[in-house]
Amino acid sequence: MPDRPNPARVVADADVLAADLLVGESAREALDHVRRHDWVELVASDALLAETERVVANLADADLAADHRARLDDARVAVDHPDGDHPGLASAYAGEAAHLLSFDDRLTSAAAGLTIKPRVDVSVRQPDAFATLFDPESLYEHVVGGDYPGPDRDPRA
Repeated sequence: MPDRPNPARVVADADVLAADLLVGESAREALDHVRRHDWVELVASDALLAETERVVANLADADLAADHRARLDDARVAVDHPDGDHPGLASAYAGEAAHLLSFDDRLTSAAAGLTIKPRVDVSVRQPDAFATLFDPESLYEHVVGGDYPGPDRDPRA
């Protein structure tokens, strides 16, 4: 594990991945930042995709859930982690991601941050906070180097 996580790697918890598909709003806005830039990566384990598929199937239908999982599978950096670990946190740790997006108050509270930070160096935020704070220009300079060319992908493609 490196000393610092990769600031261009993002994990979205199952609730955020499902909300991106079914609701839009802050989840879609946050994940569109990831999709707009080929140098920003979405990290997810198979367990995280399976949890997302279950959520979408429960809220919508199984066919939509399976299609969504297939799209996520194509778009992600795949990581492995031990069975039983929290899929979002474990994906962040295994994938050296600096960001975990979640609506779960058990992960986004200040108390959770004090518990998580000594074990996993990850910033856990609600999608709206991530969308507000995401600064692709300064991140590009830090991660890639040079002048920021702007978004290079259509987030809806």
